[in-house]
Amino acid sequence: MSDSVVQPVADQAPGLSQWQRVSNTFTAPSKTFADIKRGNKSWWLPFIVFALMGYVLYGAVVTKIGMLQVVQNQIHLNPKQEDRMNQATPEQRATSTKIALGITQGVFVAGPLIVLIIVAVGSLGLWGTINFMFGGKASYGSIFTVWMYAGLPGIVKVVLGIIVIYAGVAPDSFNIKNYAPTNAGAFLNPLETNAALYSLASAVDIVTIWTMILMGIGIATVAGVKRSSGYITVFGWWALFVLIGVGWAAAFGS
Repeated sequence: MSDSVVQPVADQAPGLSQWQRVSNTFTAPSKTFADIKRGNKSWWLPFIVFALMGYVLYGAVVTKIGMLQVVQNQIHLNPKQEDRMNQATPEQRATSTKIALGITQGVFVAGPLIVLIIVAVGSLGLWGTINFMFGGKASYGSIFTVWMYAGLPGIVKVVLGIIVIYAGVAPDSFNIKNYAPTNAGAFLNPLETNAALYSLASAVDIVTIWTMILMGIGIATVAGVKRSSGYITVFGWWALFVLIGVGWAAAFGS
């Protein structure tokens, strides 16, 4: 991949449809991001794709695993929480399980809204970094749109997760926090692996790295800076959050 400064795109170049931008994200991402740079910032199609795939995954989990089983698995994977549940009265356990079940279902149902919040807040950080640290000239809206399209590889992870579910994964071994075989953590037993190591192994995810590469290309394109600046921005933020996650796991074991 070239490290040259991304050149301005001719204003007279024909714009792409959202379907073309979606397909080009996988086959010719530079075309998608150049189109966003031209001012074509519609992002609703990838958002709809995320929402639909999230609900398809939800349906697979409900029908093949069961939401109660998902909650029970998460409790079992957290020894401290499991100990507290075992020491509680039957009424307290029932209440805690009901609350956890409601939260888990709520996260699935509110998935599209959560995506919007994450992208909105995350785009603000990327916008500030690429512009103020690397001299970029990207608008917040273009960074937001880049994130929406760059996140499309996430549907690959969802599809793999659905395949795993319907292939017959044992319900009592299903981990909703790491449901697809796209990272080393998916092949480790969380109860037999050091918590910090498991967190790191789960964070180094093939689909996540694919997404960040696309995001680096995209923000460099819309900001008019070197691709290396885009990569540093994206992977720098990612490394920070991975370190926080690993540190949290080392300190609290979860």
